[in-house]
Amino acid sequence: MQTIEMFILDYGLGVYMILFGYCFLKSGLLPLFAGYAAQTGLLDLSAVLMTVAAGGYLGDEFRFFVSRRYGIAKIENSPRLNPILTRARQLLDRYGHAYMFLYRYPKGMRTIGALPLGLTPISWVMFTTLNFASVVLWVGIMVGGGYLFGASLEAALAENWKYISIMMLIAVLGIGVYLWYQKPRNPS
Repeated sequence: MQTIEMFILDYGLGVYMILFGYCFLKSGLLPLFAGYAAQTGLLDLSAVLMTVAAGGYLGDEFRFFVSRRYGIAKIENSPRLNPILTRARQLLDRYGHAYMFLYRYPKGMRTIGALPLGLTPISWVMFTTLNFASVVLWVGIMVGGGYLFGASLEAALAENWKYISIMMLIAVLGIGVYLWYQKPRNPS
C-alpha cells in the first residue's frame, strides 16, 4: 500500500485518469486497490466508483462497436472463418447473457471479451444494458471489496491474484471448449 500511497501523492488527480484508462483497457487488481485507497482516505470513493465504472463501461462499448463495425464483414466473407463465426453465434445466442457477466474476471479475457459479442446479432440496446449491469456488479465487487476488505486482501491478493486469475481463465476456456464441441441443439 505504501507504493500506491506514494503514487497517489505524486500524481494527484491524474490518478483518476490513469484509473479510467486502465479500466477502459482491462480489468485486474487496480480497482480493488483504488477501493482500498478510498477507504484509507487517499482517494474519493465516489470519484473512484464513477471512474472505474466509466472506464469499464466505455471500454467494452468501444470494443463492441469496433467488432460490430469492422469484424462481421471480414469474417462472413472468409470461407475458413465463417463456420467458426456461425458456431460462436450459436453459443453466444444461448450463453451470451451469462458470458457478459463472467468475462470481466479471468486474466486477459476483459481485453477481448466484448469483441465476440459484436459479431452476434445481439442488439446494441441489449448489449449496453447487460454491459451496464455487468459493470455495476464488477465495480461493486472490485471497488467495494477493496473498500471493505482492502487491508486483509492486500497481502493475499498481491501474492495469489495471478494464480487465481489464471485458474479462472482456465475454467472459462475449459467451459468454452466443452460448449464449442457440443452438438448444437435444434430449436423446436
